[in-house]
Amino acid sequence: MNAKRLTADDVALHVLAELSPDQRAELLVRPEEDLQDYLDKVAPVVDAVRAEGDAAVIRFARKFDGADLDAGSIAAGPEDFARARAALDPDLIRTLEYAADNIRRYHEAQRPQEMWMKEIRPGVLVGGRHTPVDSAALYVPRGKGSFPSVALMTAIPAVVAGVKQPIMLTPPKPDGGIDDATLVAAEIAGITHVYKAGGAVAVAAAAYGTETIPRCVKFEGPGSPWVVAAKRFLQGRIASRVPAGPSESIVLADATTSPELAALDLLIESEHGADSAVYLVTWDADFAAAARAAIPGYWREMGAGRVEFSRAVLGGTNGGIVLAGSPEEAYAFVNDYAPEHLQILSQVPFEHLNHINNASEILLGEHAAGSIANYVMGPNAVLPTAGAARFGSPLGVYDFMKSASVGHVSATGYAEMAPHTHRFAVYEGFDGHANAVSPLREKALGRR
Repeated sequence: MNAKRLTADDVALHVLAELSPDQRAELLVRPEEDLQDYLDKVAPVVDAVRAEGDAAVIRFARKFDGADLDAGSIAAGPEDFARARAALDPDLIRTLEYAADNIRRYHEAQRPQEMWMKEIRPGVLVGGRHTPVDSAALYVPRGKGSFPSVALMTAIPAVVAGVKQPIMLTPPKPDGGIDDATLVAAEIAGITHVYKAGGAVAVAAAAYGTETIPRCVKFEGPGSPWVVAAKRFLQGRIASRVPAGPSESIVLADATTSPELAALDLLIESEHGADSAVYLVTWDADFAAAARAAIPGYWREMGAGRVEFSRAVLGGTNGGIVLAGSPEEAYAFVNDYAPEHLQILSQVPFEHLNHINNASEILLGEHAAGSIANYVMGPNAVLPTAGAARFGSPLGVYDFMKSASVGHVSATGYAEMAPHTHRFAVYEGFDGHANAVSPLREKALGRR
């Protein structure tokens, strides 16, 4: 389609007051919510990788990625890292290093203290201890482009956490190689083991291990519904966070800002793919009309492929402009949607912030463009999707760590707590529990 022929009519306008409950509910649906078809299709892929290892990775690379691999080329070698760095624009390398520095600073500040303890009763110390997981697979998708930013966002928190064996998985290019910037980003982040595997194949390879790809206890990173389905299918085998599927965002704007600015920022996440979900939410009809009218002009400044994605998103039921009847109705829609990205465009953004409970990322003000957050701001841009912001959090250092509770009881503390413990145990009928805090304990201690 010729972008010059696009008009404001190509942008859907959803007036909440005119929608039935079912129509409003349809606006909240995400593409990956119904994964049954994907689950059925990933099952044989997972089974093949489990049974055949590298042979399945090689076969599926040819089938899904059009890439010819062999057992010796699944892993990136030192020469691949060196070639990628030599081929990359030095200015881009500096940008990757700049972004990595900000991301690292943010996640170092996020890292929990290794151990804490507090005396809650005389002689009773309780606390917690944080240690990194042994291994983690970090996924960088490639289906609709190359994403070195994702390499930084997934790898840096794992390295800051101290994961002993962090690896990276990414689909091969048709020539069998790996995107240069992704390899350099991995190196900058501190990852030395990168493997060529994509989609459900990557999840299965990390879950079971192959002759080349080591088995991991965690799998983190965004991906298509195929990746989301594979993670769900293998959730008893490898740990993973809440879904990080197709991109979604809401721009919440009031009349103190520019409708043209709202239109400009609305297009950020809409260009990821036709399965993205993007809304401008406002309660000012004139503002909505002006923003809608501005969108075609910005489309003309984009490449045809990205315009096709953006138009598919903004012209359907998973995108466009949502006109609320009041600020309260707008806040309610945002909280019901629980977006991955939320940008509050306003000269007084903090006045709206306290009304928002459900959003994975909240960007405040007219200069906090979503693209800055996606690349260089520092907070992690791998975020829960599909409404998981109601209970989930952005990827962070804590996702690559585990905690253990710690307790120490002295003789003084024991003397206070033992009678209460004995009473509990007797009531619940546990003789062993009761005996462990009875005079039998003092007798056993006297024999040491």
